[in-house]
Amino acid sequence: MKATYIDYKDTNSFSKTLLAYLSGNKDLKPFYGQMPTWEGFVQQIQQKSTFKNRDILVATLQEQYAGLLSSAPTVAQNIESLLEDNTYTVTTGHQLNIFTGPLYFIFKIVTTIRLAQDLKEKFPDKNFVPVYWMATEDHDFEEINNTRVYGKKVAWDVPGVTGTGRMDTSSMEQVVRQYCGMLGLSDNSAKLTTIVEKAYMNGQNLADATRTLVHALFASYGLVILDADRHALKKLFANIIADDILHERSFHTISQTSVQLEELGFKPQVHARECNFFYLTDEYRERIVRQEDSRYEVLHRDLYFTEDELRQEIQSHPERFSPNVVMRPLYQEVILPNLAYIGGGAEIVYWLQLKANFDQFGVPFPILVPRNSAMITDDNIAGKIFRLDLTFKSVFKAEVALQNDYVRRQTKHRLNLRDEWMEFSAIFGKIKLRTHKIDPSLGPSTEAVKARLKKAIHNLEKKMLKADKRNHDEALIQISRIKEKLFPGGGLQERSENFATLYVKYGDELIKELIRHFNPLDFKFTILY
Repeated sequence: MKATYIDYKDTNSFSKTLLAYLSGNKDLKPFYGQMPTWEGFVQQIQQKSTFKNRDILVATLQEQYAGLLSSAPTVAQNIESLLEDNTYTVTTGHQLNIFTGPLYFIFKIVTTIRLAQDLKEKFPDKNFVPVYWMATEDHDFEEINNTRVYGKKVAWDVPGVTGTGRMDTSSMEQVVRQYCGMLGLSDNSAKLTTIVEKAYMNGQNLADATRTLVHALFASYGLVILDADRHALKKLFANIIADDILHERSFHTISQTSVQLEELGFKPQVHARECNFFYLTDEYRERIVRQEDSRYEVLHRDLYFTEDELRQEIQSHPERFSPNVVMRPLYQEVILPNLAYIGGGAEIVYWLQLKANFDQFGVPFPILVPRNSAMITDDNIAGKIFRLDLTFKSVFKAEVALQNDYVRRQTKHRLNLRDEWMEFSAIFGKIKLRTHKIDPSLGPSTEAVKARLKKAIHNLEKKMLKADKRNHDEALIQISRIKEKLFPGGGLQERSENFATLYVKYGDELIKELIRHFNPLDFKFTILY
């Protein structure tokens, strides 16, 4: 594949806060730790050099990978290396979208793998393990139970219960058949079908199914996949769980940070609660709320704890306490020797709300690295773009603006009345001078007439442009089709389409090419063709 890169700001697709972060906006400095630079990683390695509990992490991973490591030596080596003090992780996290969901799921993991490779090249005396943190405790099933292949929706239409990672995939046979049936007939489609069927049709829960699928795609690159919904790992977090629930420290700190960001003109993404944990079982995941009588209620379950009972429950069964969106990042950094978190634009923004909370619990804050964003097309579309005298940068404009620009470039006629308006303005200057001599109060009336004429001329220009468009119908139709192809539904390709359509076309070369062309610390939008 060939690649070209454009600035994120030129895509008009990313938030003001993310762009400010990438530009090093001084107002945001208090809300993050090290910048995503090589110098920043030197500092981050020093901060994380005292990480403990590696044995618990490795034992948990080896248990989760039972039966998978014999055929994945790179993954096995990476897991084993986590016992060593000079091994660090770079991590991305995502929900358990069926069939991986939107394309950016793959982009997140590729960015993480490439960053680990780049770090190893920069610091050869250390080891860097790419980690995919599965959001197995998330319970927003409607966000993950569907994907789109060739623009058509495929959905696993069953009731969502508890943390999605615990859901049984035995009811997925029909949706698996539908998904695989859309892949066509080729060696690549047959390979992907085998991978998907092995993942979802062997009676696993959704966490294990997702691990099987992602492992099949990325094992050769050493990706380590972690399900943190485990007693041994939660035990390491138990003191912070109790502190947050009983003293509401996170709520006060994060709320204060959110106010500070708003005062600086940056919109917060998430809001902390007084209690930022759910009570999790195989049947449900419900919020914990403190009542007026000082007892703690598990909502909708008629389950209550006194403060002493809650402390005991946390110590005995920490796995029953599931962090929400503002506490999950802290849990991640407690149990991993992690240097950086790779996230989407909205994720990076909400992580900026969390720095002070990390500080008060004495946990190093990771370097925030926006995942690579990309658009993948082919030579046919690229050729049309160039023949129409467009650029990959210009296609991010709105369709109407793109068409208008094209007509203005290609027309044989002058479509603006700028020169004529200059003449009218000179005439109105004389008229205004004459009316002022007669009666100074006539000045506003003269300006009103001038404004009406300017509006009329502007409307006439639009009509001229519209009329001339008819002379370029074929080219304008091509522009519409290019926009529809590259921006399905009017949005970025990566936010809607599943990776399957590209995998069927490119096979394993797809991931190889993404890893080759992604540059995690360059912060550019990647276009591949």
